[in-house]
This record gives sequence, structure tokens and C-alpha cells, in this order.
Amino acid sequence: MQRDIRWLWVYEIGNAADSNRTLNVDSTAMTLPMSDPTAWATAMNNLGMAPLGIAGQPILPDFDPALGMMTGIPPITPMMPGLGIVPPPIPPDMPVVKEIIHCKSCTLFPPNPNLPPPATRERPPGCKTVFVGGLPENGTEQIIVEVFEQCGEIIAIRKSKKNFCHIRFAEEYMVDKALYLSGYRIRLGSSTDKKDTGRLHVDFAQARDDLYEWECKQRMLAREERHRRRMEEERLRPPSPPPVVHYSDHECSIVAEKLKDDSKFSEAVQTLLTWIERGEVNRRSANNFYSMIQSANSHVRRLVNEKAAHEKDMEEAREKFKQALSGILIQFEQIVAVYHSASKQKAWDHFTKAQRKNISVWCKQAEEIRNIHNDELMGIRREEEMEMSDDEIEETTETKETEESALVSQAEALKEENDSLRWQLDAYRNEVELLKQEQGKAQREDDPNKEQQLKLLQQALQGMQQHLLKVQEEYKRKEAELEKIKDDKLQVEKMLENLKEKESCASRLCASSQDSDCPLEKTMNSSPIKSEREALLVGIISTFLHVHPFGASIEYICSYLHRLDNKICTSDVECLMSRLQHTFKQEMTGVGASLEKRWKFCGFEGLKLT
Repeated sequence: MQRDIRWLWVYEIGNAADSNRTLNVDSTAMTLPMSDPTAWATAMNNLGMAPLGIAGQPILPDFDPALGMMTGIPPITPMMPGLGIVPPPIPPDMPVVKEIIHCKSCTLFPPNPNLPPPATRERPPGCKTVFVGGLPENGTEQIIVEVFEQCGEIIAIRKSKKNFCHIRFAEEYMVDKALYLSGYRIRLGSSTDKKDTGRLHVDFAQARDDLYEWECKQRMLAREERHRRRMEEERLRPPSPPPVVHYSDHECSIVAEKLKDDSKFSEAVQTLLTWIERGEVNRRSANNFYSMIQSANSHVRRLVNEKAAHEKDMEEAREKFKQALSGILIQFEQIVAVYHSASKQKAWDHFTKAQRKNISVWCKQAEEIRNIHNDELMGIRREEEMEMSDDEIEETTETKETEESALVSQAEALKEENDSLRWQLDAYRNEVELLKQEQGKAQREDDPNKEQQLKLLQQALQGMQQHLLKVQEEYKRKEAELEKIKDDKLQVEKMLENLKEKESCASRLCASSQDSDCPLEKTMNSSPIKSEREALLVGIISTFLHVHPFGASIEYICSYLHRLDNKICTSDVECLMSRLQHTFKQEMTGVGASLEKRWKFCGFEGLKLT
């Protein structure tokens, strides 16, 4: 029994303005013979279509398009590939069962299900063209259209003289439907002639048109993405600052008024800076600019006062924080004292094992937190003392002599010792306060050994007070030593100044005694070298003249000595060299205007004479 059934299943895909795809259904009349309605419905279900009769009623009433007729084959819907969604792959372990497909002029028989699936090449980007091989020799283009128009709208068919062709569809998802027919055996009519049969092989094909369309689409998407990003950047870009007006007398008067206002000073000074950088200052506008700069300078004192006020607020906040931290530390000490009193024998025995464990854990945690807060408080105090010591160091000047540097180092050591003693005093005070608190708690408790504990606490308190008195005495003694060292330092500085004055007087006396020969001989006979400084000068001059065998003038020698000490006087050097006749000698060199006095080193000859 054969019936003619008309099917509506050809789809057109239209591109909307917003690049979204919508599906429109177009009806095309096609008369197909069907010998078995069940087989035909199964085949249509494999293609993802719900089979309908002539009147529009479904052939199979229990058909579910979302589940499909066969297990393991998901239904192929036109919407999924049209939206760019690739259908999930079929698991390899599930059997794929294909049914017979009856067309108007031919019949398609499914391949053996036990054979492996046909191999396909890699899918090219934007592929809309398929290669179809294994066509019957008597197959015409009309038969190809009849078989493959079920998959979708065909744009072009390029048939070869041999048994293959290329088919280009309107959309990419139609290629997936065409690949489903790969492996089917085709038979034209009821003929079994070899020229009327063949095995279809459907595979992806590379086409320049497909690649060109895909590239155009990608470029369009890239343009849209760039446009979207540009719009987003423009939306998020902060607004540009307003342009600065050009200089004029009217604008200058407005800016001058703004410079006097504290709230508008920032805006006005920015305008003033822009005008100066533009080169608006000239002979005519110099006075105006000077008045505006003067107005800007008047805000310096205000800014300094604001900074001082903020620093004062910061100091007050720091002091407030330190006081609050001290209060928190006292409360922590009280909590730890509660834990310690609860850990004593008379109270500890009445708690359960779990309660003892919790009390021990709480006590350990509270002690750790208390130690952290105590370290933080001591760090704040240490920073304050370091800042104070830094200020004192900045006020003092650098010492130049060795005795002075030793005194400063000793004073710094005493300061550090005083700081450590001060910290010990703070620690002892805290311990005394804790002992007083424990003593007060012990008085409130009803303990049979109350008197004994009070005696122990009093003894401990007395010992701590005695130690505290000793530390205070030590602190006072160190301070007295520090004052004494400062007095010694002042005396040493005065002695150094007196020595410098005596050296200058001696140099003057030597310069005045150069004219007389008798006093020179007396000083030479008595003691040619009077101090260690003169001995060092003799050694340096001897070394210098030893490398100058032809002698050197007194100015040349003194210029060399000035590099070592700027306080060396030329008259003192010449007086010293004239006293040492066996070490240095003076010769006249040159003729006429080039006559010059030069000093030479004669120590080696003088050693033999003496």
C-alpha cells in the first residue's frame, strides 16, 4: 500500500539587523511514496523532524521531539546549529541504528551498524559545502537535489562527470544533516543494475566562497567588538578638565580675587601657573603677575598653620590611642589574674575536666594577646624616646677632637643605660600594681592561710620597693655622672681654645724674631723643634724637598702644605726651616730679574757634620 504524503520541512534562514538568526518556514510541495509509515516516521525522527500526515495529524501519537524515537541519538533541530551551537557528539559505545529512507525516485538503505562510522576530515571554518562521492552512474542532478534538499536549502551543485559532486547549502547547520547520510546505499527505483546503485560518502569540503564569507563575518564581529569597546571606554573615560581661559586684564582681576579666597585658591593658582608657562608675562603685565604671585605667597603661612594643626591632632590622637591601649592592657591583666586565681588548688579541684581545659586554653590566649599589646605599647614608647633622642642629636654639633668624641660616646652609653633603667622602672611599677591588685583580692577571699599569704605579699612588695629605690638611686647617679661629663666637655673645649690662641701667639713671636740673628741662634741651640706638630712639618717638608732635588720656593712648599692644613702660616714654616740649618739650606738661583730663593734638603750631609 502506497500513499502520497506532502511534507512541509524546507527551512529558510534570514539574517536580522542585530546578527541574530531567525527561522522562517517555507512550504515546498514534494510527493514521496511511502510503503511503511513506521519506517518513514523513524527516518524523519532521525533527521529531527516530527512526521505529520496529510491532515496535519502526527503519524505516531507518542512521538516526543525532545527525546527522539531511538535511544542514544539526539534529535537534530534547525535552531541549534543556526545559533552556532554544535550538537553533542554521539558516544562511541552506544549503537547507532539508521532506518530506510524512501524518496520519490530512489531509496536509501542504511549501512551495516556493526561497521565503524565513516571517517571525515577536519571541518573548515564556516563550512557550507559538502563533498558527496559514491553516486550511481545514472544519477542525475535532479536525484541529488531530491535526496539532499531534505537537509536544507541548496545554493549550488557542481556535479562531476564521475560519480561525485559538491553541494553548497545556505547555512552551516545543514552540513551536519547532510553528513548523516554518509554510508547509505542508494538505489534508483527498483533497479539492481550496478549503474543504478552506489554507496554515498559525504564529507566536509573546502570552498573559497565559504572561507570568504566566514572571514567577512569574523571581520564584522571584530568591528562590532571594537565599536563596543570604544563606546565602553568613552563611557568610562573621566571628563576632561575645563580649558584655561586666555590672559586678559578682566580675567587677571578675577584670578586675583580668587587667589585671596581660600576655597578657590587651588583653581586660581592652576590658572596662574598655566599663564606663566604659556609666556603671558611681559613688561606690561609683569606688575599684575607679581601681585598674583604675592597673593599666592600669602597662603604659605596659612598652609604651615594648617599643617601644624594637623600634626597637633595627630599627636592628640596618638596620645589618646596610647591611653586607650594602656586601659585595654590593664583589663587584660585583670582577666589573666582571674584565670590564674581560678587555676589555684582551692578552686581548680571543683571544676570538671572539660572546664579546666577551657580555662587553660582561655588563659593561654589571653596571655598571648596581652603580650602582643604590651609589646605594641612598649614599641610606641620606644619610638617616642628615639624621636626625642634624635632631636637632641640634631641640636648638638659634631666633635672634631678625639677627647670630645670619646665624651660623646660615653654620654650616649649613659643615655642608653638610663633608658633601660626607665623601662625597668615601668615594668616594676606594673608588677607592683599587679601585686596590689592580687593583695586586694586576697583580702576579699576567705582563706585559712590568709595571714601567711599577706606576709608573703608584703615581703615581696617590700623587696620590690627596695629594688625600686635602688634603681632610682642608680638613675640619679647616672644623671649626675652625665652632668659631670658635660662639664668636663666644656672645660676641654675651653682648653682647646686656649691652646689655639697660644699657638697663634707663638707663630707671631717667631715671625717677629726672624730679623735678629742672636735670638735665632739661642733658640736653635736650646731646642730647634718645640712640639710634635713642628716635627710632623719637618718630616713632610723633608719628603717634599727630597723629591725636588733642585729645591723649591717657600710659596711652593706652603701651597703643598695648605692642602693638608689651611691654618699653616708661611712665616712659621720659614722660621722652622731657618732654625734647622743642618736639615734645610737656602740658595739663590737665577740671574737678574729671575733671581729666586730656593730651599733644598741637606739632611744627609748635615748628619755627617753633627
